[in-house]
Amino acid sequence: MKINKFIKKGLWTGLIILVLFFAIFLFHIITAKPAVYESPNLQVSRIDFKTNIDSVQAKQICSDLRSIKGLTSDSIIVKRNVVVYFHNNKITNSKKVFDQLIAIGHYDAQRYILPENLAGKEVCPVNQNSLSYRLSQKLNRFFN
Repeated sequence: MKINKFIKKGLWTGLIILVLFFAIFLFHIITAKPAVYESPNLQVSRIDFKTNIDSVQAKQICSDLRSIKGLTSDSIIVKRNVVVYFHNNKITNSKKVFDQLIAIGHYDAQRYILPENLAGKEVCPVNQNSLSYRLSQKLNRFFN
C-alpha cells in the first residue's frame, strides 16, 4: 500500500515536470525573434583574366583581394582564368574592387558585367508555385 502511494506520487511529480517543461518550450517558441543577418548586403562579383592563372598568381591575386576593404576574406574563388569574390555592397562595389586590384597588381583583366537580358531574371531555384514552397512559407511566417 505504501509502495503504491510512492509510485503514484512519483508519476504525478514526473507528469507535472513534463507539463512544466512543455509549457516553457512553447513559451520559447512563441516569443522567439528571428535572427537578423547582414548577408543581404553580400554581393558576388567576377573578374575575367585574359591570361592563364597559375597557382602562384592565384595566391597573389587572393592576397591582393584580401587587402581591399569590404571583401570577405574566405570567399574568393580562382578557377579557369576567372576570379569570383563576395563583397559587402554597403562598403564597396565591384568597380572599386576591380580598380583597386588593377592598381595593386597591374593585371590584364576585365570586370564582368551582367548582360541586360539576365539582369532582371529571378535567381531563386525553388518553384514558388509548388506546394512545398507555400507550406514552408506558412511555417516560416507562423514561427517568425
